[in-house]
Amino acid sequence: MLSAAVGAASASVDDVLACVVFVPSAPLLVPELAGPDAVDTFEVRSAVRDAGALLAGHSPHWLGVGVDDAFAPVSEGVATSGSFGRFGVDVPVSLGTEPAQSAGHMPLSLLIAGWLRAQVGAESVRPVVVDAEAPPDVCDALGRRLAADIDVDPHPVGVLVVGDGATALTAKAPGGGRRQSAVALQELVVDAIGSADVDAVRRLGVAECAAEGVSGRAAWQVAAGLVGHHPVHAELQYADAPFGVGYLVASWTPESAQ
Repeated sequence: MLSAAVGAASASVDDVLACVVFVPSAPLLVPELAGPDAVDTFEVRSAVRDAGALLAGHSPHWLGVGVDDAFAPVSEGVATSGSFGRFGVDVPVSLGTEPAQSAGHMPLSLLIAGWLRAQVGAESVRPVVVDAEAPPDVCDALGRRLAADIDVDPHPVGVLVVGDGATALTAKAPGGGRRQSAVALQELVVDAIGSADVDAVRRLGVAECAAEGVSGRAAWQVAAGLVGHHPVHAELQYADAPFGVGYLVASWTPESAQ
């Protein structure tokens, strides 16, 4: 586990931003989809659940930040409940404690957010969906707007950021196996998020990430804009590629919440 403390002067958002947690958007995190023999999923699933429990321990109310996807494009709002049915098993999820009802317009990132919410007993997830191709400055501006919203919230707010890294990290990777350029980019991603280097996260390029299949870039840059240079304690709980795709689990906790 890698730990780091970074940041400058404190600001009021530190008092209400409870914690930021990063998890992958892998459907195989869900046991019903992976099956009982998918031992390669055990470690990452455990890390994700532990990170979700950490976030829920700081606040039962979350922002869920993720990218749109081609399977569930967001056009007129985001559903608050849905299902993993398109991934093979009808596992219903909800962004709140009300019973889940299958609905459209829920990207994979929010399905994962809803699933994790239920796993750890959080109460609600407010969906924040960003275009996967949004440029860094747009993501940064959205993050700063979310920080302003959090700043006036009377209760602590947790932030769950859902997204995957590069897709060509091992021989078993989808679409052609291992590619050194993908490995190098994934190392940059892991270093940046694992140490809460928000400037390095902001520097991730749209074209470079798209070329290497990094789907989480926009969501990560929203988180960087939200946190800014407020002092946080960063921990990297997991970073691996069990199926050739880069998965990471990390947390940024404001030093005031330690």
